[in-house]
Amino acid sequence: MSGLSLGACDGRDFCRSSIRDSTIGINFDALGEVEHYEHVSGDLFDLLKSGEHTDVTFVVGGVRFPVHRVILASRCTFFSVLLFGDMREAQPGNNEITLQDATPESFRALLEYIYSGKVCLGDLPEQVILDLLGLSNKYDFSHLQSSILAYLKATLSVHNACIIYNVANFYQLSDLCLACASYIDINAQAVMRSEAFLSISHQSLVELVSRTSFYCPELEVYFGIRRWLDNNEVSKDEEKNILKIVRLELIPMSSLLGEVRESSLFEANDILDAIAMINKKNMIELNQRGLLLPEENVATVQHDATVSDNQTILLSGDTESYTGDHGYAIHTITRNGPSKGIIVGLNQPYIINCIKMLLWDRDNRSYSYYIEISLDGSQWLTIIDRRDHLCRSWQELFFEDKVVKYIRIIGTFNSMNRSFHLVSFSCLHTSRRFSLSKDGLIIPDENVASISTSATVLEGVSRSRNALLNGNTRDYDWDSGYTCHQLGSGYIIIQLAQPYVISTMRLLLWDCDDRSYSYYIEVSTDQKSWTKVIDRSQESCRSWQHIQFDPLPVTFVKIVGTHNTANEVFHCVHFECPAAPLSSSPNNHFN
Repeated sequence: MSGLSLGACDGRDFCRSSIRDSTIGINFDALGEVEHYEHVSGDLFDLLKSGEHTDVTFVVGGVRFPVHRVILASRCTFFSVLLFGDMREAQPGNNEITLQDATPESFRALLEYIYSGKVCLGDLPEQVILDLLGLSNKYDFSHLQSSILAYLKATLSVHNACIIYNVANFYQLSDLCLACASYIDINAQAVMRSEAFLSISHQSLVELVSRTSFYCPELEVYFGIRRWLDNNEVSKDEEKNILKIVRLELIPMSSLLGEVRESSLFEANDILDAIAMINKKNMIELNQRGLLLPEENVATVQHDATVSDNQTILLSGDTESYTGDHGYAIHTITRNGPSKGIIVGLNQPYIINCIKMLLWDRDNRSYSYYIEISLDGSQWLTIIDRRDHLCRSWQELFFEDKVVKYIRIIGTFNSMNRSFHLVSFSCLHTSRRFSLSKDGLIIPDENVASISTSATVLEGVSRSRNALLNGNTRDYDWDSGYTCHQLGSGYIIIQLAQPYVISTMRLLLWDCDDRSYSYYIEVSTDQKSWTKVIDRSQESCRSWQHIQFDPLPVTFVKIVGTHNTANEVFHCVHFECPAAPLSSSPNNHFN
């Protein structure tokens, strides 16, 4: 008898074999698995269409749908409870159930999915898809709901975004709400002019248009709101609440005194207050609207950004090949009067809260600078001020959300010469959490005294320049893995890339034997004025040291050894600030 022969192999050997059944001519795959689930789903769907062996009928919008209790119950907890639980519909003799919260078209699509595991959303009208989303949400078909959400996000348009947002709001689908809002933000003007905008709910209208990222000329916002009010019945209080989202101070003066005043929608005092704000405030200090592209650098050539004096090398993203002669933007640091600086122009107003830039760092030089922003290139507002600080290499700067079209970086000091060199620049809106002091300095929650954060060791002797900052707290011995200085005639100085507000530090003293050390630590922002934060010159200390003090701005850290019980050299293996939690230390040998 010919056929399939297993021989003496076990199941695992069989699954790994390549076997041919000579009787039926079928090649098994390498795993020997038979997968015919598509036939099962097809047969079940045929069973639904045939109407055979059904034992319950759902009535939806006057249309009857004969189905099979056990199949619906096996696919969904809701139907399991409804058809086999203690509810009235599960009692003997109740073979007809009316559903009030569905349409025939959406329920037909749901049944197709229940029986076959498939439904072609592209073949369904948009309203049916939205109704099907509601059913999948109510009956907890999570996989179907996820697929519908993905489809709706991919098919957002000017004509459906508002409708989908309404539905997403109703079912509290936050991801879909965010996707709709982001799409509407970018296409705000076209959305407001669409017919679909008139069908948006009062709640959705206020939520969407009150966003700073709803990027549209304010006069268009006014016309859109007025058009919505003309087509929707609302109370006086609701109308007043809706009108508050129009930022009158952003509307041109001629329009304020013209069609806006003549509409009688706003009180005369509101218009006068807006005019006063326009006359008194810097344009950038007004409650401006801007385009929001989360986590995306908008200072790129691809975004049509520009650099003064055509120094677009600044936006190339090349942070490796720069030398002393090329690969950077430059301006002269003036002794008297303001400098024109380096100006980055964005192609339109964007909402940003983060700037990253690379100061030329092929040696140990330091720079001072400040950064201004503008919307028109003439009125400027300072958002970062590092004129009293020494900075090097990578600068990561955070600030409150600002609507910006121009960024001006002005160098005020270079420790080597009278030029300010900027290698790379980017700006974006980030959702990263950050804490700022009242002076706008970052209060870090992770170590900023590391090679990856551009810190460096300025003073101290080591076989490897930045061994103190490389994070290696295990591979050290008598000859390497530490930084040292001669007692009585030196010290160790670490420079952070930029000033931070610091209140804790941690260091590891060399501890390959039982020696102990004494030391003290000072901090500075300019390497001229020093503040002592810890004095352990009269204590015997060894191994890990944890230091805590009142928060201070810190750019430079000076560690001064005063005693070593073994010899005349102070040895430090590792330094970090702020300090990691005590529990993360490799051992507990704290002072």
